[in-house]
Amino acid sequence: MKYSTIVVDPPWPDQGRGPDWGSGGSPKPVTDYYPCMSFDEINALSVRDIAEKDAHLYLWTCNRYILNAYDACYAWGFKPSVLLTWCKPAMGIGLGGTFVQTSEHILFCRRGSLAAKQRVDRTWFEWPRRKHSQKPDEFMELVESVSPGPYVELFARRARAGWDRWGNQIDSTIEVNK
Repeated sequence: MKYSTIVVDPPWPDQGRGPDWGSGGSPKPVTDYYPCMSFDEINALSVRDIAEKDAHLYLWTCNRYILNAYDACYAWGFKPSVLLTWCKPAMGIGLGGTFVQTSEHILFCRRGSLAAKQRVDRTWFEWPRRKHSQKPDEFMELVESVSPGPYVELFARRARAGWDRWGNQIDSTIEVNK
């Protein structure tokens, strides 16, 4: 099956610590939540093979891996179009160094000439936080309002009506919604 719209939230290489504090007073490693992949493994994903000739790609990344997201986009046969930003509500002193991390990014990419269903009047969005690494439902609604199906989400953590999904936190194969 080929897809017109692909959402990917790859498990970037170990990003350090997650938000939940483990024993000993330090945050749990991200690998306690899910296994990570190397940049080479991410770039080798078969996104190119499952994408239609004309397709949209939404690639999640954090500040640390923005340049790597561009590399993955090119490796998968897409061209970057715009960087979208999820502005998260602050939670006090959390992850980060000098600046606490209160944003994540989505690299919107194109392959071919798939027309969007509508224009959106901004590139930043204030959506609520959820549990660690869970993306906002409002994001998926945005994708559906902009990009035509068929849809697939790689590294999905839960089902969504009308979407096929793949991810090791659901199963190990692409699951087709009927």
